[in-house]
Amino acid sequence: MANTTSGSYVFDKNFQIDEIIEEAYERIGMQGVAGYQLKTARRSLNIMFQEWSNRGLHYWEVANNSITLVDGQAEYIMYRSPGDGTSDATAVYGVDDVLEAVYRNSSNVDSPLTKISRSQYSAFSNKTDKGTPSQYWVQRFIDRTTITLYLTPGSSQAGNTINYYYVRRIQDVGDAYTNAADVPYRFVPCMASGLAYYLSIKYAPQRTQELKLLYEDELQRALSEDGSPVSTYISPKVYYPEIG
Repeated sequence: MANTTSGSYVFDKNFQIDEIIEEAYERIGMQGVAGYQLKTARRSLNIMFQEWSNRGLHYWEVANNSITLVDGQAEYIMYRSPGDGTSDATAVYGVDDVLEAVYRNSSNVDSPLTKISRSQYSAFSNKTDKGTPSQYWVQRFIDRTTITLYLTPGSSQAGNTINYYYVRRIQDVGDAYTNAADVPYRFVPCMASGLAYYLSIKYAPQRTQELKLLYEDELQRALSEDGSPVSTYISPKVYYPEIG
């Protein structure tokens, strides 16, 4: 007779913040934590998620949205949260970056936009020129991310849209320990390992190096499975001519 299985695939969905914290503390030899120890672990988890964003480890947060163009308006704002302001893109908050964009006209025909740098945008002599946008640049502030278009939409472009792919920030842990983490199941092992490493710096420094190696190993496995790009560091060779 075959063994009965759970038929469930929601471990990561039901893996609450308090369980992640408990797992991490157990890995550094601490049990029955409470009070400040929970608070500092939650803070470390949020810091680790920000570290992941710096590494580019949030490609599960890629989404698609659109902005309706306004005559004479070149800049469009997406705020960090509703408390910071109302985004020009309806109900879109926490945008970290805009990956690519197209201009969509009234006939639903798309024209790709080229992403440019600040210096390239600054070089344009007349930024108020109106017409069909062909380029955009992104500014990333503490409380908002903005898209600035060139050319500036005119009356003929008003009502048409910019459709874009963006990457969101990883959501904060939040105040409720019953929350689930905003992380796909592939990253659950390295999330637990990473938090154990962070906590070891505070509570078990003799194990920090060991736990850091485990964390990086788990992280690489998750990246390989996820297919996300990782940074490549190239060390150039230096050739010295023979003298003599």
